Amino acid sequence: MSLRDKAAQMVWPWMLGDYLADNDPASRRLESYVTTEHVGGFIVSLGAPFEIAQKLNALQRLSALPLIVGADYEYGAGMRARGAFFLPNAIDLGGAVTLPPQMALGATGDTALAYEVGRVTAIEGRALGVHLDFTPVLDVNNNPANPVISTRSFGEDPRQVARLGAAEIRGLQEHGMLATGKHFPGHGDTETNSHLAMAVVTASRARLDTLELVPFRAAIAAGVSTIMTFHGALPALDSATVPATLSRRIMTGLLRDELHFGGLIVSDAMDMQGVLGRYGLAEACKRAVDAGVDVLLMPADIRGCIDAVVAGVVEGRFSEQRIDQSVHRLFEMKARLGLDRRRFVDLDSVRALVGDTAHAGLARLIAERSITIVKDSLRQLPLSQLPRASRLLSIGYSQRAELYANGALDAELRRAFPVTRSQWINSDDPATNYPRLLAMADSADIVIVASYLGHSSTMASIGAPKAFSDFVNDLVQRGRHPIVVAMGNPYFLQQVPATAAYVVGWMGFPVSQTAMGRALVGAAPVTGRLPIRIPPFAAIGAGESRASSPPPR
Repeated sequence: MSLRDKAAQMVWPWMLGDYLADNDPASRRLESYVTTEHVGGFIVSLGAPFEIAQKLNALQRLSALPLIVGADYEYGAGMRARGAFFLPNAIDLGGAVTLPPQMALGATGDTALAYEVGRVTAIEGRALGVHLDFTPVLDVNNNPANPVISTRSFGEDPRQVARLGAAEIRGLQEHGMLATGKHFPGHGDTETNSHLAMAVVTASRARLDTLELVPFRAAIAAGVSTIMTFHGALPALDSATVPATLSRRIMTGLLRDELHFGGLIVSDAMDMQGVLGRYGLAEACKRAVDAGVDVLLMPADIRGCIDAVVAGVVEGRFSEQRIDQSVHRLFEMKARLGLDRRRFVDLDSVRALVGDTAHAGLARLIAERSITIVKDSLRQLPLSQLPRASRLLSIGYSQRAELYANGALDAELRRAFPVTRSQWINSDDPATNYPRLLAMADSADIVIVASYLGHSSTMASIGAPKAFSDFVNDLVQRGRHPIVVAMGNPYFLQQVPATAAYVVGWMGFPVSQTAMGRALVGAAPVTGRLPIRIPPFAAIGAGESRASSPPPR
């Protein structure tokens, strides 16, 4: 192989799983990555199951060498291969199974469920032509203000994160999919979104050893195939101006030499400001390779990234033997996956494996067992103690793009209480008529406020806007005793501390909404426990149990 072809094996473009005609410019661009640039793999994002599988088969046919395909399946394959809506009717077109987030697993504390998450994700992902799952998230979320990790983490206890992470790794890898621990050496204790700027974790080396590194050590012991890097600085390990992705001391000195990790090191996305803001793409690519990174993931300029790796050798920044080390690891991975014998997926098997009803049952089980009643000072829950004719007001707060927000939750509420009025607040609208909603609350017997705001790659803060938290606090002051439901940010209690009832559902997927609705009306027991602190109001392990109860009369 030429030096440039070897460098190209280390560069993986991002692609959508959308439908494209053969002569579409986007289709031609993807083909050129394979036939002209000779990339070694892809990261695939959103699309329908058949489109993803067919598209990946087509790219595999074009490639002289088998491609490795990775995907972010933190919530199962349904995180990328379902959730499409046909507009304007908002019809859910279905797809792979979406599983509750890792912090929901943390609320169950059940390693058997974590293993099953890995197993189901591997089965569905491999059926689509995906070989490498960029999960589990091994960051210990010990900072409530973290805007980008939050419920993606298993929780705040490093030992529990380690146990659950190792279980999910085994579930994935024992069923044919490579697992990835991320974001090394830990993205939990930061208030900066690394998509927008470089984060800094100021913990001492002693703290890193007893907290951040604990899950990664467990993952390496469990045989994790891949580690993804953190686009943030750790002054205890290297300079405060050098993100871990670009640090030889961290990637090679710590991860390779000290922790004895022999697998694949994959960068976090190379289009993020955590590495681009200070260095620019070409320099960041060179520094990452010199640090020990094997795969440069989704740079905005594919050819420019490959050229930068080649230039790094020509300039003497690193040797061609350094490139050979990464290519050897990649070829070992491809052989381990059997891609030299079978690189295509059987399209006829997609419907048999993807979206299986048993897999959906696992999602429902995790969602129901994760619901956590953090406080219920007035013993309002379950609502089955109320007459069936009680008047409920259900208010959902979300971004406009979340088409499914509150739909499944309200459907469950309405089954038990037919007189349920639904209202939706667009979090992007600064002119919401809160007085109108307060007036509606005055004529309701029960008010439920569900917030869907949470972590995001585009948000600098995880907190809800003050106008919304003021609205909830106004409901409390007016004696409306709202039941606050956190379907996004579990730390929202810090903004509405006076609320008497606070329940966490971890994320706003329909399966979690349904579980929340069933818990509120008493149709399902509640057993979840907080895997995090909500300072100063709740400790790790907090949570009130409720038995299921007969429906209201």
